[in-house]
This record gives sequence, structure tokens and C-alpha cells, in this order.
Amino acid sequence: MPLVKETFDAILFDMDGTLVDSTPGVEGAWATFAKEYGIENVQEVIQLAHAVRTVENLKRFCGITDPEELEREANRFELEIVNASKRDGRTGILILPSAKETLAPLQVGTPKEGKQIWAICTSATRAYANAALENVGITQPEAFVTAGDVTRGKPDPEPYLIGAKLCGVDPSRCLVVEDAPNGIRSGKAAGAKVLA
Repeated sequence: MPLVKETFDAILFDMDGTLVDSTPGVEGAWATFAKEYGIENVQEVIQLAHAVRTVENLKRFCGITDPEELEREANRFELEIVNASKRDGRTGILILPSAKETLAPLQVGTPKEGKQIWAICTSATRAYANAALENVGITQPEAFVTAGDVTRGKPDPEPYLIGAKLCGVDPSRCLVVEDAPNGIRSGKAAGAKVLA
């Protein structure tokens, strides 16, 4: 098979599973919420919840429908990820191998023609995303899309369309780096190339 070389104007990263690993914290947060909301199969919920906004997961698995309560509980859930990641012998939120090396030239490089050359487009809340990035030493990019910045989360293309717009780049000139099926669908639906 011949090697294909492509050039992109911006790289749009998912956060959890591509730059950081918060699995122990997510498991701990779902265990806490399972006790409070009577969820029986936490591992199944974790599998189904990946790359979906927390508000949507809380509607689906906890039965929360009030918008204000959803926002409060989503913030509480995601802060619980940070706290639970360090409890009971858990390792905390970790940076994934090669993430720092991959981001290093993007973080110190100057924007191309006044445009950002990378973004993070995550289904996480801004509070959790900020805490996770700070925990692993990743500087937040100027182009930063979180759950509160979109009306429709992944697999809808909106998160990656906004990320491309913040970078000042047509989505077709972006590479999306993703690990979850919903995120992959989102990147493709936005018209970007996807590395999974």
C-alpha cells in the first residue's frame, strides 16, 4: 500500500482518550452517581457514555430532566472525576504517551496568518477540562470548545465545526484526532479528516 502524505491547516483534538486518560476518575464518578441514582451496571454505562456530553448522559442514565439541575449535576459529576481520580489508590488524571511531544510544536509555534493551528474540542464541561489540562501540564489553546459551547454534542458535527471556525480554517483543511465512535462520526460529519 502506498504511503499517503496530507497537509492540514489545523489539528482538532478530542481531550479524554487522546491527550489525557481520566478512566479511573470516570469510574469513580459513575460509582458515586450510581449509588445516588440507583444505576446497576456501571461498566455498561461507562462504555455507552464515552464521548457524550455529561448532561446527555445524566438525562439518559440518571433520569434528570430539569435544565438547571442538569447543569449543576454535570458540573458536580465532572469535578467528581477529578476528585475520584486520586482516591482509593487511583493514579489521577494522566497525560497519554506522546501527547506532550505531539503538542509541543503546536504550543510554541506562531499562528499561521493570524490563525490558530490547533484546538481542543471536548464533550467535557469547561471546569473539568480546565482541571484535567492543568493536572497534566497542557496549556489550554485559544481555540477551546467544551460542552457548554455547543447546543448539540458529538456525534453531531457542531463541536468540530466550531473548533475549525475558531482556528479560522475550513473544516476540510482540519485533521481531527479522536478515540471514540461518536467523536469519529462528529469529525467526519464536519467534513474533516479523522485520525482514530
